[in-house]
Amino acid sequence: MTWRWAIRDLWRHPVRTTLSIVGVAIASALLLDMMLLSGGLERSFEKLLLSRGFQLRVTPKGTLPFDTEATMGDATRLLAVIRADPGVAEAGPMLATSVFADNGDVLVPLVSYGVDPAVQGIYVLQRGVDLGAADSIGMMIGEPAAARLTVAVGDTVRLVGRLDPQVAGAAADRAMVVRGVVRFLYDARDQPSIAVPIAVARELAGGGATDRASVFMVRAVSDDAVAGVVARVQAAVPAVSVNSIGDMVTQFRMRLSYFRQLSLILGAIALVVTVLLVGTLLAITVNERLGDIATMRAIGISSASILKQILAQGMIVTLVGGGGGIALGLLTAQWLDAILKSFPGLPASVSFFVADTEPMVLAATTLLLTGFLAGLAPAWRAARAPIADTLRNDAP
Repeated sequence: MTWRWAIRDLWRHPVRTTLSIVGVAIASALLLDMMLLSGGLERSFEKLLLSRGFQLRVTPKGTLPFDTEATMGDATRLLAVIRADPGVAEAGPMLATSVFADNGDVLVPLVSYGVDPAVQGIYVLQRGVDLGAADSIGMMIGEPAAARLTVAVGDTVRLVGRLDPQVAGAAADRAMVVRGVVRFLYDARDQPSIAVPIAVARELAGGGATDRASVFMVRAVSDDAVAGVVARVQAAVPAVSVNSIGDMVTQFRMRLSYFRQLSLILGAIALVVTVLLVGTLLAITVNERLGDIATMRAIGISSASILKQILAQGMIVTLVGGGGGIALGLLTAQWLDAILKSFPGLPASVSFFVADTEPMVLAATTLLLTGFLAGLAPAWRAARAPIADTLRNDAP
């Protein structure tokens, strides 16, 4: 009975009710988007880092993977120290460097990743075959680089490194065969990248890169062993940084703290708008119906029933508007995510808005609680209004 009365009263003013529901839907969409944004980037970044199962990264002191062009020397000895730890299942080095592809009369700049084919965590094979352990002339290529060079699996590409401006030539070059097309997990959108055996990358990088690495990717025997591996390897080699995924996500969160601050501010604004919309609608409804409410109480309907009826109206507006807001919020989240992901330098696999269950449930619960609280003051006023004075002044 309570809900039927609430629906009937709201339907008496369809324009007002519809506008209130639309307003709540917009505020709900904003609240949901801010909930998804507040932790979405962190959750997406963590999933990306763990996508290949490597829970640790060893990098030059004070840096994150590929955060700078810094590299670590004596990489062979460092790799042996890491692999000797009892908590390490496997570890592999990587060297990032810039190379050029000789495409006729033009040298096309590329990002080259030198990898150990048996232990790599930066790409996923899409077609072709992966590099073999003894393959010294094979390379993997990303879609942007393949499109730029107009090559396919089986084609040969001449890679050029160590350009010497004094002689207008290259001090190192290698003819490499494209073994497969891959998706690089950490690349920015349209970044032309290739992967080659690390020995080839060191040769092309030249100079003092003969035994250097940009990062070591480490897989622990279990998640419980991660903390121990971090402590032992850090103690054994204090000249490097040993970071677990949790450490990296924490550093990433600190760098992007403004996204969380922005989401909290806009989310709070959405809640204030919801309170104002629901509270104003119910206050107007109560003012218009004070005479009817006093008459209902005079014929024996309890204050509790009146209270429930007014609160039910607020919950109906919140539920209907919130349901539409969730759908609107998911659509706008996809649109905003596409815009933010186009920022230069960000990995294409990272998302700002991640529609996980936890933030969606939190947004819905917060919205319902807000709608309930917004209706308390008008409902209490309606339930406690003096019957005699109200009938004398407001009853028709």
